[in-house]
Amino acid sequence: MAHKKWLIANADKEKASAISEKFNMDAFVAYLLVARGFDDELKVSEFISSSVRISDPFELSGMDSAVDRIEQAVSLGEKITVYGDYDCDGVTATALLYSLLRDMGAEVDYYIPSRETEGYGLNQGALKKIAESGTRLIVTVDNGISAVAEAEYAYSLGMELVITDHHQIPDTLPRAQAIVNPHLQDGELAFTDLAGVGVAFKLAAALYGDTDDILYQYADLAAIGTIADIMPLTDENRSIVKTGIRRIQDAPRPGIAALLKAAGLSKKEIASSDIAFSVCPRINATGRMEHAAKAVELLVCSDPQKADFTAEQLNINNTHRQEIEQEIYEDVIRQLSEEPALAKKRVIVVAGKGYHQGVVGIVASRITEKYEKPAVIIGVDDEENARGSARSISGFNIFEAVCACSDLLSHFGGHPGAAGLSLNAADIDLFRNRINAFAAEKYPVMPVQTVGIDFKISPLYLSVDLAKALNVLEPYGEGNKRAVFALMNLTLTDIRSIGNGKHIRLECEKKGKKIRIVQFGTPAEKFPYIPGEKIDAAVKIGANPYNGREYLSVQAVDIRKHGMDEDAYFAQKEEYELFLAGKNNAKSVYPDHDVCAAVYKAIRKRKQIYTDADSLYFSLSGATYGQMMFALKAFYESSLISFENGEIELRETSGKVDLADTKTIKYLKGRLNIERF
Repeated sequence: MAHKKWLIANADKEKASAISEKFNMDAFVAYLLVARGFDDELKVSEFISSSVRISDPFELSGMDSAVDRIEQAVSLGEKITVYGDYDCDGVTATALLYSLLRDMGAEVDYYIPSRETEGYGLNQGALKKIAESGTRLIVTVDNGISAVAEAEYAYSLGMELVITDHHQIPDTLPRAQAIVNPHLQDGELAFTDLAGVGVAFKLAAALYGDTDDILYQYADLAAIGTIADIMPLTDENRSIVKTGIRRIQDAPRPGIAALLKAAGLSKKEIASSDIAFSVCPRINATGRMEHAAKAVELLVCSDPQKADFTAEQLNINNTHRQEIEQEIYEDVIRQLSEEPALAKKRVIVVAGKGYHQGVVGIVASRITEKYEKPAVIIGVDDEENARGSARSISGFNIFEAVCACSDLLSHFGGHPGAAGLSLNAADIDLFRNRINAFAAEKYPVMPVQTVGIDFKISPLYLSVDLAKALNVLEPYGEGNKRAVFALMNLTLTDIRSIGNGKHIRLECEKKGKKIRIVQFGTPAEKFPYIPGEKIDAAVKIGANPYNGREYLSVQAVDIRKHGMDEDAYFAQKEEYELFLAGKNNAKSVYPDHDVCAAVYKAIRKRKQIYTDADSLYFSLSGATYGQMMFALKAFYESSLISFENGEIELRETSGKVDLADTKTIKYLKGRLNIERF
């Protein structure tokens, strides 16, 4: 597994001290705030304040016209249809605006397209049905900004459009009575990073005429959609989510109360993480596995008994989603194990017959996380139509990579971190080759992945009190991540399996202070360190209640060998990748006989320890990263080791092996004009 670069923030200690004193705040929390840019009293006061900061909704261009047209429809008794999206942002936006218009006395309905049969956004089939139902005005939420042809079709059917959206602005705007999208005013507004539900809330506030009152009424829905769409929890979004969580905690609407009950959260103090990992997936699962209209039905429901029934259906959908997701994930892993060459490519592309379209994106995310490279997972139906989802690592623009293959695709769309695509199944191999050729040319060195560290801390200062003091930073989410601390030079004393062997608990010690660190998703047999070794750990902390008491929990974000020369590692790895790409002829990657002997000796020494290439590197001395990698390739060709997916295992051998006869060594000698091995 590739090591990540640790980026440790710095802060002005004098400013931190002054803020700590001014606000009677824990010194570490004050330091963290300053490191994150809250470096004066006003900024800190605004950040930690419980007061609501929502700007005038009429600052958004098009809002006047949108309100006028909707009010006209209400007064004339024209039927309005709220047209949403099947993800959590679109569902909550639909429920919010539908509820408000219903309460205003409007003749209103809602429409959510099917993920499976219709796809995202406006489509002609849906528009025809909506027109036939008597609708005169469609108000879109979380979609519509790119629907140029569809808008013209709607008008040809005698309907008008009000478009509310938060996606990026295309070159050509669709026809509409009004378009409300904060990105139309990028550079003009103080804050533009609203979710689709955030824009819908702004419209609701403008229609209602009282932002504060409408906020408490609908902040719960707005908070859920904002968190689900991974919008930055800063500025207005922070106010929306803080208020929404308070509403969910104090007086949840029947549908949300039922969801909390189904998730086992009824009696728990709700945090943003509970929304992100328990509520949002259940709403999303319905759009993935069935039809998202059922989730809207739940959120607008006023009957607690009916809400409980519907929430349980969403719960079943979520369980079903998890099962199908795991089946596809395991099949992808099987393919990558059986064909190691697929996993070695810059962009992993795997296809499977019958892969459920509702979950391939989640599987792509899991593969990206596991292999730390972009992944595209494609499902193929009985008619040999292929649809897939792509996910990427930081710094690699997957949408740009997909665009480079556009001539092979019937449909595609996305952004730098994720994309969707459709193509003929017969073209999958060509697509795989094409996107990897693009990656090799555009990214000869793959972007280094990083871990943001707020500051280094001694284990002596980790406590339940510090964990609770950090609550002033809630709600956590995009743009306001949970604090990450670096614990340096720990002695690893024990490793214990937990969670049926899926996770580990590390027992560590420093200067007499013992500390337990849980690392999720790593079984003991895949952990590359042994008791007695020195490690550094990037961790998050929390306070967990148990039997009436609170206990400190410490969760690993990243673990590395103490004392590693990070600069040398990344420089040598870049040199090696550039060599592979034909961008240099550095002789420093050539493993002569002595280097090969040293690498093999290091592998034998770690015989009983899980070893991957990058962990092996840090147990070597005197060998460059490139030398080690080419030595490993020569060992593999000589059947001295198995070397798949970066994992190294010794093989039993008999007789002498001449590494000079391997393809790798011969190739390097020829390319670098080296005579001796």
